[in-house]
Amino acid sequence: MIEETPTFSYYRGVKEPSFATRTELEAAKLFDYYRIAWEYEPRTFILEQDEKGNILEAFTPDFYLPDLDLFIEVTEMKQSLVTAKNRKVRKLREMHPELRVKLLYRKDFVRMAQKYGL
Repeated sequence: MIEETPTFSYYRGVKEPSFATRTELEAAKLFDYYRIAWEYEPRTFILEQDEKGNILEAFTPDFYLPDLDLFIEVTEMKQSLVTAKNRKVRKLREMHPELRVKLLYRKDFVRMAQKYGL
């Protein structure tokens, strides 16, 4: 991770989060600032297995917001370069239509920061 992880008041996970990107850290700060309970990478979903049961593809959304029953995946990449993430989110939705999953791009965070003066 890029910088030391701050203390979060609304984090609901068991172990201290270790963010892979600055965008994940900023998302966590945003959730905490707005008092939204959140978990970091709490669950991995198997998307594809071979005939022997070996996992071929899996997806671990970055965040889960338990009060909203919503999984969030964030990305720093340009929207045009996230084909694989889009495909995984689409596949997860097809396999688990009962789940709510949202993919947020860096531009979404920039808009929120501008809108709320962060």
